[in-house]
Amino acid sequence: MATAATVLLTSARLLRLPLRKSSPPAATSLSSLSSLAPSAPFKMGLFQSRSSAAAPPGRLAVRAARTESDRVSIGFRAPQFQVMFICNHCPFVKHLKNDIVKLTNFYMKKGLAVVAISSNSVATHPQDGPEFMAEEAKAFNYPFPYLYDESQDVARDFGAVCTPEFYLFKKDGRRPFELVYHGQFDDSRPSNNVPVTGRDLSLAIDCILSGQPVSLTQKPSVGCSIKWHPEVKV
Repeated sequence: MATAATVLLTSARLLRLPLRKSSPPAATSLSSLSSLAPSAPFKMGLFQSRSSAAAPPGRLAVRAARTESDRVSIGFRAPQFQVMFICNHCPFVKHLKNDIVKLTNFYMKKGLAVVAISSNSVATHPQDGPEFMAEEAKAFNYPFPYLYDESQDVARDFGAVCTPEFYLFKKDGRRPFELVYHGQFDDSRPSNNVPVTGRDLSLAIDCILSGQPVSLTQKPSVGCSIKWHPEVKV
């Protein structure tokens, strides 16, 4: 039977991946996440940064641009881990946050492996850095690891462009993980008065867990653009 894993691409991460100044192969930037394969226990705490980039508590300006995800094709082969991209400040993530926790709690009991990653630059959005991520994970009782992609290499490797962004992979036997769903949580948005249900993502997960094909008709996730380091051009 196929196993499923959801990759959540976010703008804030609890595991701080090292920022590298050179550009080694992509595998190098992802190797530290190899322990997150479904065969390993999904337990990971906060990796403290080498230097604190978070600003002291206070009023933080939030700038958000609406972005649709569109860069990765169905059939793309995942690295040896599963991820979901989210962040702290994005109003689109805030709108779904409680229901993301409910959905992941429900499906993790059925064997789904879930990881959330934040990739936003703390130079422009300190509220999305590890210190605030730890507070967020505790406040909302996240059942999944919340990782911080300091170098932003993971976001680039996945082609992530917005938060929230959802990647669902399946695995059959020894074959590599295969992307089967890259779309929205549901039709709800912060100001459209549509109830949050998680319908689109749930239907895809149900198909994978029951061995059924996932529909190729997938609406893109809509949210805030990932906040890249000021010196990075994407």
